[in-house]
Amino acid sequence: MTQPYKKTNRFQVAYDNIKMRYLLIFTLSIIAFQTAIGQQKRLEFFIEEYANKNNFNGTIYIQKDSSQLYYKSFGLADRRFGIPIINETIYKVASITKAFTAVLILQLYEEGKLEMNKPFNTYLPDFKGEASSKVTIHQLLNHTSGMRQIDTISSLDNAFKFGLGYLQKPNTSDQLLDSFKKYSLVNEPGEKWEYNNYEYIVLGKIIEKLYGKTFEQVLKEKILVPLEMNQSGMLKEKAIVANLASTYFIGKHPDTLMTDIPVYIENWYAAGSMYSCADDLIKFSNALFELKLINEESLDRMLEPGLENYGYGVWIKGQGNQRRMERYGRIMGANAVWMRFLNNDITIIILSNTNMTNLGEYALNAYRNMVD
Repeated sequence: MTQPYKKTNRFQVAYDNIKMRYLLIFTLSIIAFQTAIGQQKRLEFFIEEYANKNNFNGTIYIQKDSSQLYYKSFGLADRRFGIPIINETIYKVASITKAFTAVLILQLYEEGKLEMNKPFNTYLPDFKGEASSKVTIHQLLNHTSGMRQIDTISSLDNAFKFGLGYLQKPNTSDQLLDSFKKYSLVNEPGEKWEYNNYEYIVLGKIIEKLYGKTFEQVLKEKILVPLEMNQSGMLKEKAIVANLASTYFIGKHPDTLMTDIPVYIENWYAAGSMYSCADDLIKFSNALFELKLINEESLDRMLEPGLENYGYGVWIKGQGNQRRMERYGRIMGANAVWMRFLNNDITIIILSNTNMTNLGEYALNAYRNMVD
């Protein structure tokens, strides 16, 4: 028997299709939400397990797509009085200072006050050392100047035996500049990479010369105040910074922490004298990559890897989703890392007041627990 003709209700079909689409979207949203929750729990578990196993003392801040993903602190800020580290704790960030110095130089470049390929005696005409007429601003920024290394203590034993030289004497930035300009070049500029704090001392003096202000004043006016980085600045031996963590490092005996050897922190100057906290450093990171401090051309210059994968004040490493900017800071117990994964907008900042934990390994493994 022939089945009777049944008229199709096109409105019912359309309604059913819409309902199915919404059901599918809802189901996928639930799956994505559950996946995100699982990844978050896995990340939290890894961070806390690693902290416990590796004696981590410090603060970890992780951001993805401009949203805070993880923010927690561990351990003690002062071991004498049992004061815990909290998220608001301030740290010596050591050579992360170099990234700030590089940005200030790039701002001068954008303002037309400085050229990257000019020798630096163009801007410091009173500097009479051999390097001044041969070494360019570009080569100072990427550690290829060929200038003599000034941090010559080859081992911790020698530091205990002979002291830390100029670092244990109070020097002005002018005295720092003058102390080493007599040295001849040890390599042809541009041919070899060698990490050298003196290059960033020279850059700091160029910033002072061209603005007619101290490095500290320029840093505040150009970066810290505009970004409301109110818990950041330059350390001074005679100035007390509230909430600054005391620093401890592993000395001759691997199971024993000791307080840092006495030094005048000002001697690291534009190469490593800053203090900051996680909240402030994330402001700096966001502003840099959102082109609020320098333009896109300048940021590309900063992130262009040269010898030893070093750009201007930062390293650029990895491929694909692992491609990242890295900046470390280490002075005895002061220990810091700032990583920005360039292809998926993830930033990891880890600050510590001991050298017991490998922060680079910590940051990379935290990232892998997020994306694998």
